This record gives sequence, structure tokens and C-alpha cells, in this order.
Amino acid sequence: MSLVVTGALLGGCAKPPSTQLEVSSFSARPVDRAVVTDTILPGSVPISKAQPMPMRVFSSTHLAGRTMAVASTTDIALRPGEVILTFDDGPRPGRTNAILDTLDEYGVKATFLMLGRAAEAYPKMAQQVALRGHTVGSHTYDHTDLTTLTRQEALDDFARGERAVAAALAGTGAAPAPFFRFPYLAQSGFLRTSMMQGNVVVLDVDIDSKDYYKDTPETVAARTLARLDARGSGIILFHDIHARTVAMLPGFLAELQARGYSVVRLAPKDTGIFGRDVITADGPTVRTTL
Repeated sequence: MSLVVTGALLGGCAKPPSTQLEVSSFSARPVDRAVVTDTILPGSVPISKAQPMPMRVFSSTHLAGRTMAVASTTDIALRPGEVILTFDDGPRPGRTNAILDTLDEYGVKATFLMLGRAAEAYPKMAQQVALRGHTVGSHTYDHTDLTTLTRQEALDDFARGERAVAAALAGTGAAPAPFFRFPYLAQSGFLRTSMMQGNVVVLDVDIDSKDYYKDTPETVAARTLARLDARGSGIILFHDIHARTVAMLPGFLAELQARGYSVVRLAPKDTGIFGRDVITADGPTVRTTL
């Protein structure tokens, strides 16, 4: 099982393009293998040198921000200088626990969108995420592009993933939040409508760190900060399965604090999945409970 899980998780959340970026702007620890990255022409200036930002962009002095309780995607309304940290594809021992330690060090909370297959393989690690105060959602069972499946197959895969995460958390007193992200961000109008009418909060992405590309931790951090500074706030996508993400996170959070950003904790208004509508392919919802 562990070999199957590892193979499934290494793919990350993007379909690999063809070119590679090398940008280095601040120190971090060694990296591992992954995929590829943005297209930048040879000889172009690194992001950190081409677009220097002031040390303090916003006025906050505390990295840990408010808790935002949401019942639908439209409830997610960030103020300037606010970010939500999300981590997809885990849990992964040796990576997820290191990320949890860093988040604890900076006193901030994140949302982890777990694969059902990974939660099944590493339930103790999934439980640690919840027990340490982070929000746990789902990300399908095995990271299949749902748009390649029939409607029924896609909704079955979503439900299987959510059930697996719930089973992994059993006994902790925690239940998965009704938060979900589409693998590869690939979705159809039918699937999104089905999720929303089933009271699932679909988490989109404002800033993609592209930490699944074959880049250094320095590149990942510089790219993410540049995109965040340009936007001013947003939901950031990371993955808790890559060593480069583990390596870049302490410096990244320190830089967020130096620039005056605050990290918003995302939480569901409804604390569990029970009482929600069941999602089916015949109609977006059926009035019953899981």
C-alpha cells in the first residue's frame, strides 16, 4: 500500500508543463525531486531582484490573524494583507509533521485538504493535523481528474475520499470540515454546482506556489511572495508532500510577518459533515443525511 500511495502523491496538483525556472533569493534547506515550473526566458531577471518589495507592506505585527467561519465559498472574504494557508495531497510522514512544527512555531493555523488514500495509509498523521488545531478537508480519494470520469464516478470518488478522511480522524473527537478542492483545479459546472448544493465549500486558489515544480525552496518562496504582493491577499496553495515546501516554509512565514501579513484560520460554521445533503449524480442533492 505505501508504494501505491507514494506514487499517487508525487504527482502533486498540476499537470506538468515543459520548461524550468531557476530563481534563488533567500536561504533554505536542501530540496527533493518534483515536477517543473513557470516559463521564464533565459537571461531574465529573478523575481526578487526585478520587483523588490518594501519590508512592511501592511501594518499587522502579529502573523496569526482572525478565524473566519464559513458555510459557503462566498463567505470567504479576505481583507488586504490577509492570507489563508492551504496544503494539499497529504498527509505524508516526515513532511506533514515538519510543516506542523513550523506552523506551531509561528502560531498560525492552516487548512489541509487530504487525499483519502493518504489518510487511510497514515491515519495517525492525519489525526495529528486535527489534534494540533488545523482544519482538515478532502481532495478526492486518489487525486483523479474528476472531469475525466462520468458524473456518477466523479461524485463517488469525492464521497469515497471524504469518508476515508473521516475514518482516519475517528477517535480524535474531530470530523473533517466540508471543505474540498478539485484535483488539478479541474471541474465542470455540474460538479461545482453539485458540491455547492450539497453544502460543500469548494476552496479555490488565488496564489499557486507551484511547489510541485522542480525548483529550489528559494524559488518557491520568491514566486509566492511576488504573487501575493501583487494581489495583496488570498488563498495560497502549498503541498505537504514535498521537501522543498518543508524547507521554504520557515523563511516564508518569517517574510510574511516582516511584510505585515496575517494568516487567517479557516473554519466551518457547521463543525461536522453530518446533517449535510448527500451528493448524487441524479440531482445535485438528496434531502437526507450521511
